[in-house]
Order: sequence, then C-alpha cells, then structure tokens
Amino acid sequence: MTITITAFERSPDGGKGLARDTRVRWALEEVGQPYEVRLVPHRAMKEPAHLAIHPFGQIPTYEEDGLALFETGAIVFHLAQRFAGLLPLDAHARARAITWMFAALNTMEPPILDIFTARILEGDKPWAAERLPLVLDRVRARLRQLADRLGDADWLDGGFSAGDLMMVSVLLRARPSGVLDEFPTLAAYVARGEARPAYRRAFAAQLAVNAPAA
Repeated sequence: MTITITAFERSPDGGKGLARDTRVRWALEEVGQPYEVRLVPHRAMKEPAHLAIHPFGQIPTYEEDGLALFETGAIVFHLAQRFAGLLPLDAHARARAITWMFAALNTMEPPILDIFTARILEGDKPWAAERLPLVLDRVRARLRQLADRLGDADWLDGGFSAGDLMMVSVLLRARPSGVLDEFPTLAAYVARGEARPAYRRAFAAQLAVNAPAA
C-alpha cells in the first residue's frame, strides 16, 4: 500500500518550503512512512485526471489503497490518527492538538495569505498602498495573540504535535514579509520546527525537485 502524494513539478517558491506539499512531506517524515511523489505540471492541475482527485485543481493530494484525499489539514489529520507520533495519547491533549490544527488553518492562515494577495495579486491596484498596512496590522494582531499564548514554551501544548506542525507551516508563510521577525518568540518557535530532523528531510526533498539543473 504505497502512499503517493502530488507536488508541483516546479514550485512557485523555488523550493523554499512554502508550498503546501511540504506540510504533508513533513507529517509523513514525522510518522516514519515512506511515500512516492507524483509531480504535476501547472497545466495538468486543471485537467480531468487531477480534478478527479482534487476538485479545486490544487496540490497536494494523497492516495493510498483506494483512498484519495485533498486539503493539507485533512491529510495531516488522517496521518496523525493512523500513525503514532503526531497526536498525544491522552484524550484531552489530543483534542487540544487537533484544535491547534484548526486554529492554524482557520484563524492564522487567512490573514497571512492576505499579505501575498495585497502585495502581489493586488499590488498594482490604486488602493494597494493603503490596504497593505491594514493587512499587516491584522496579521500582527493574530501573531501577538499567538505569542502571548505560547509564552516561553517550546510548543503550543506540551510536546510537539500535529498542531505545531500546521502552525509552523503557516507561520513560515509570514516570514518573507518580515512581520514574523517582529515577534522573536514566534520566530524562535518556527526555527525549532525547522530544526526537527523530519522537517529537514521534507524540506530537502522539496528543494531537490526545484534545484536548478547542473
């Protein structure tokens, strides 16, 4: 029962770990499961074969033994439930870790992604210069709340969990803007995630796909 995920044939970030397949690679590395990667050209993402797995024409997807999944939260949750290493055994701690997964995707990620929208997709609009500071302020408000909750702890709730994996993955998307560095405890939290051997393996695998040909 081979696990197969999809990834960009050529990632828009050039292999910097921001593409969402990195989250799934990281989770697979944390739980010690081998996997194969099917690289998808951008044009193929909107073709019927890929749309049959991911109806919105995005990556990554996950396939194993007749099961096909999309959305990184669902994929990581599936892996965390099936294999040891990403969710605590204690029922209450497990529920809290799952809550942090949802918080990363529903509360933290939307305003962070709005930075990209304001800067790149809408950067040429006449109101872009006025909108961007408002977007950054909303991100700062969320980061401040998260930093207050994290305090001086290493992870969000006891040991490292799928909640941290998703939160670090989301916060990484805020780093190019410089706003993450305004919160040293969160920058250190992200660095701890990046230092995990499983993350380093996932990052290296994604980078290898995007490395310039010699």
